[in-house]
Amino acid sequence: MSTLLSYLVLIFFYMVGAASSDTLTVNWSLGTDYTPLATGKTFAVGDTIVFNYGAGHTVDEVSENDYKSCTLGNSITSDSSGTTTIALKTTGPRYFICGIPGHCAGGMKLAIAVASGSSTSVGGGTTTPTPFTGGGGYIPTTTQAIPCTAWAVSVPLAALVGSWAVVFSALYCLN
Repeated sequence: MSTLLSYLVLIFFYMVGAASSDTLTVNWSLGTDYTPLATGKTFAVGDTIVFNYGAGHTVDEVSENDYKSCTLGNSITSDSSGTTTIALKTTGPRYFICGIPGHCAGGMKLAIAVASGSSTSVGGGTTTPTPFTGGGGYIPTTTQAIPCTAWAVSVPLAALVGSWAVVFSALYCLN
């Protein structure tokens, strides 16, 4: 019986697998063009962005209009701790600027797209992403994560695994 259970567990992990997430580390500073960093790249729900910066900077999440016009004072969130970690939990566009006057206009702004699927060109479970070479400020890293949501199994897959368990149990009992 334990052999049967071992096979079922192996089949389950093979079919479901562990989810991976990517972490993008951004050295947040004046004089860096962050636009190419996210151009043509898609982030996924579960990915993380880490902004590292010195005193005299902030990371403010803002609306698209405030991002485009570099409008200050309407932040959705703001942090000035020196290390700001943004967990990407929902799909859609996200906009970040430095909330210090003149810094957004000086290039300290980043817009990204978050999708429900896998990240593209940001990093991946077993691949090493290509570093951005057009202006610095970007350090790609890859991490493995197994969040609780990664183990959510679709109903058809759960039914299939359950059916296999019943069949194998019946075969075992007949022997």
